[in-house]
Amino acid sequence: MVDSEAHEKRPPILTSSKQDLSPHIANVGEMKHYLCGCCAAFNNVAITFPIQKVLFRQQLYGIKTRDAVLQLRRDGFRNLYRGILPPLLQKTTTLALMFGLYEDLSCLLRKHISPPEFATRSVAAVLAGTTEAIFTPLERVQTLLQDHRHHDKFTNTYQAFKALRCHGIREYYRGLVPVLFRNGFSNVLFFGLRGPIKEHLPTATTHSAHLVNDFICGGLLGAMLGILFFPVNVVKTRMQSQIGGEFQSSPKVFQKIWLERDRKLTNLFRGAHLNYHRSLISWGIINATYEFLLKMI
Repeated sequence: MVDSEAHEKRPPILTSSKQDLSPHIANVGEMKHYLCGCCAAFNNVAITFPIQKVLFRQQLYGIKTRDAVLQLRRDGFRNLYRGILPPLLQKTTTLALMFGLYEDLSCLLRKHISPPEFATRSVAAVLAGTTEAIFTPLERVQTLLQDHRHHDKFTNTYQAFKALRCHGIREYYRGLVPVLFRNGFSNVLFFGLRGPIKEHLPTATTHSAHLVNDFICGGLLGAMLGILFFPVNVVKTRMQSQIGGEFQSSPKVFQKIWLERDRKLTNLFRGAHLNYHRSLISWGIINATYEFLLKMI
C-alpha cells in the first residue's frame, strides 16, 4: 500500500514533457544552419534589392551608374521592387542550402573518409554550390523581370515563368554553366577564408563586437568574390536576358561582349565598383545575421 501511494505521487508529467520535447529540440538543432541561412538571405534581399537593380542594368547594357539610376527613376517607384519575388525565393532557398548542406556534407565526408580538412571542406562547398544551381530558373526569371525590354511582355513572376514554358525546360536553365562555375568556386573561397579572416580581426569581447567582426568578415569576402566573379556574372546576365533562339556557349558570349565593349577591361567591369559596395553590404548582412541567429538558436 505504501509503495502504491509513493508511485502515485511521482510527477510523471515532467518526465513525459522532457521526452516529448527532446525530438523537437533535436530537429531544430539539425536544421538550424538551414534556418539561419534562410533568414539571413531574406534580410539581405529586402535591404539591397534597389542597389542590385542598378548593378543589373550596368551589367546588361554596359552603362554608367548615373544612367542606370536615371533608367530606374524613369521606370518609377512602382517598378523599383519589380522582380523581387524570384530573388527572395531563390536567395532564401539557395543560402539555406549553401550553409546547411555545407555543414552536413562536411560532417558526412569526415565520417566516411579521412582526407585533409581543406579538401573535405572544399568538396562540401562545391557540392553545396552545385545543388544551389537547381534553382537557376528563379535567377533566370529575375533577369527577365529586371530588363526593361520585357516590361510590356509580362508583369509578374508567374507570367515570366509561363512565357518560358513554350520553349521547354532547357530554357529555364539558360546560363547554367556560369552559375555552376560561380557557385562552386565562390563557395570554396568563402568557407575557406571566412575563419582565417576573422582570426586576424581584433578580438571581440561583447555581442556587438562579434556582430561587427562577422559583418566585416562577410563584407570583405563578399566584396572580393564580387570583383573576382564579376565577368562571370556579366556573361550569365547576357545569356539569361535572351528568350528563345540559339544556346550559345559561355566563351562565345564573352567574346561577343568583349567586342561590343571595345576590348577594354574597364568597359567589361562597368558596374564593378557598385557591385563591390553592394557585395560588401550584402555579405556583411548575410554573415552577421547568420552568425547572430546561430548563436541565438
